[in-house]
This record gives sequence, C-alpha cells and structure tokens, in this order.
Amino acid sequence: MAKVYLETSFVSYLAAWPSRDLIVAGHQQITHEWWRRRRAGFDLFISQRVIDEAIAGDREAAQRRLALLEVVPLLDLNAQVVRLAEELVAQGAFPEVASADAVHVAVATVHAMDFLLTWNCRHIANAQNVRTATGICRARGFQIPCICTPEELMGE
Repeated sequence: MAKVYLETSFVSYLAAWPSRDLIVAGHQQITHEWWRRRRAGFDLFISQRVIDEAIAGDREAAQRRLALLEVVPLLDLNAQVVRLAEELVAQGAFPEVASADAVHVAVATVHAMDFLLTWNCRHIANAQNVRTATGICRARGFQIPCICTPEELMGE
C-alpha cells in the first residue's frame, strides 16, 4: 500500500467545526470525504511535529485533532530529518518562518513516503517551493514524495 504522511493542516480541517467561509467549507468537505472513502487504501503516518502543532490552539479542537491521530504511527524525527529540514530552509525552498513546514517535507522525504497530504498551499503544496525542494532532496540522494491536497488524492 502507498504510504501517506498527514500534515497538520489536513488534520485541522478534519477536526474543525464547519466553516462559514465557502472555500474552507469546501476543503473541509473534501477532507471528510477523503477520510471516509480513501484512507483505508493507504498506510497513514504522522510525526511528532504534527502532534505538537495539533496540541496548539483551542483545547476542545486540540482534543478532537489528537483523537483522530491516536492510531496513526509516528515517524522518527531523526538526525537526517533535522539536517534535511535545515538545508531546505538554508537553500531557500522554505522561508525561515516556515521552518516547521520544512520539517514536514523532510520527515516525509527521509522516511520515503509516497504522498504528503496537506492543505498548506502557501509553503508546502506550492509549486515553486516543491521544485526547489525536489532539487535539494535529489542532490542529497532522496526522492521527495508527491505533495498534494486531498482533492488531488481523491482517486476516481
């Protein structure tokens, strides 16, 4: 089965109360549909970075996020992950303010995930950043996973 790294924005959309913003509400609906229809077809993974971000914010929402993540295996934030994340920032794939996003990409890359599932289109599912990150990862012997939104990984 293909391996999917669930980035925090995916979990946040899944656990959030329905939004009045039409775009956000649409993303939430797609996220719920992916979770119902598609998750069983993949091996799902997260990292401690996802847990740390999921804990932040409203306590009730954090509890819902953590409940969803209880059964998802954790990938190690090892020295290779830390070095690659630092390199992604240093080489300009991610701005310094998005160093946490670089960690998500580094975890998914080092642990050879097939997909990184996210709604973070500002830094992670950003074509320019992905292009730069792909070159950096290749130069270090890694293949970056397919970075996509749940809509792109919906299947038929």
